[in-house]
Amino acid sequence: MRQTLIPGLAAHPLFLCGFRPFYLATAGYGVFLLAVWSAMLSGGLPIPEVPGGAVVWHAFELIHGFALASVAGFLLTAVPEFTGCAIVDRRRLLGLFLLWSAGRVAYWLAGAITIWPAALLNLGFLAWLAVMFAPPIWRDPGRPHVSFLYALAALAIAQAGVFLGADPMSWLYVATGVLMILIVIAMSRISMRLINGMLDVEGVSGVEYLARPPRRDLAMFAIGLFTAVEFLLPGNGVSGWLALAASAAVFNLLNDWHIGRHLFNRWVFMLYLVYWLMALGYGLIGVAILGDWPLVSAGRHLLLAGAMSLAIFAVMVVAGRIHAGYWLDRRRWLPVAATLIVAAALCRVLAAVPVLAERANFLMALSALAWMAAFALFLAHFWPVLVGPRPDNAAGCAEPVPLEDTPKSEFAC
Repeated sequence: MRQTLIPGLAAHPLFLCGFRPFYLATAGYGVFLLAVWSAMLSGGLPIPEVPGGAVVWHAFELIHGFALASVAGFLLTAVPEFTGCAIVDRRRLLGLFLLWSAGRVAYWLAGAITIWPAALLNLGFLAWLAVMFAPPIWRDPGRPHVSFLYALAALAIAQAGVFLGADPMSWLYVATGVLMILIVIAMSRISMRLINGMLDVEGVSGVEYLARPPRRDLAMFAIGLFTAVEFLLPGNGVSGWLALAASAAVFNLLNDWHIGRHLFNRWVFMLYLVYWLMALGYGLIGVAILGDWPLVSAGRHLLLAGAMSLAIFAVMVVAGRIHAGYWLDRRRWLPVAATLIVAAALCRVLAAVPVLAERANFLMALSALAWMAAFALFLAHFWPVLVGPRPDNAAGCAEPVPLEDTPKSEFAC
């Protein structure tokens, strides 16, 4: 039975390329997770009995379930493209996806079966990713993408801290910082190709976008330093100043993006807003710590529900079509969904403002609905893209084959 089932599943178009099952899981699990969390907060569903409590469960699944699925999908597609190595074969991809899924089930049931199955499955997933990617990244001349391995190692340490540490939330804050750094690393590669490709298609001369290493390195250093000090000295005023420094460093990154009216291209502007949300998130955390205001959690939601979610969405709508053999989707639903993610993050911030305490529940519900609607729109429009065959009948993750009658504007990736 198993000999028939596994090859049959692996042969499905869903496992044609690494991003397909994981991008589908990212959006589907995100909507499901937030729907369940909202039902729990309203009393409609019981709170899961997991070590650390419901808030730890919610944050862990958002970071190591939802976000890590998107990271896996990105790396499974980007590393072969960046290094020239072969894509992961279908059976290994199916096994990796089943391991991620088993990790979700085991963590949900941790109160009944103990935390150790979840620890083994979740850490095993990260270890498998590292083992797959380490050889091609390390062999690549100059090792320009080794930072991906460092990020995976840091996520594994932060995840192990959740399972083994006395304060799991502090380790989830560490994972948040690692994800922000990973976004900066990934966006520096994606944005240069996206923006310069768009400028080239539009025939713009004399304008070039460069993700300058000094600004990028400063932003990552500032985020990393804040994350380390917050972990070691939680609530200390020093961490507040460092959060403001991280905010300033991320705002400084935006200077690379000021390319005139071309900034307002839908693809470019989405990525631009990611850095705005990240900078505002760290700024709010810093002000809250220094002013002893109850807005630190709101700042974290700007980072996770805002910057991280919009970055994930932006990468999925670009790579999810280009590497499935389609050109970019220019329909109106896409900017609507991106706007909903930004609105969700802002509503969640407003819900934490003391003067709006009477409307906090309404604002939180509105935030959850907007966030779920954004990823539900992704599911509705990308389901046939991710589970169906390539329209050009090509194999793997190759970009679509240009046709003679394809409009030039369609080649802006």
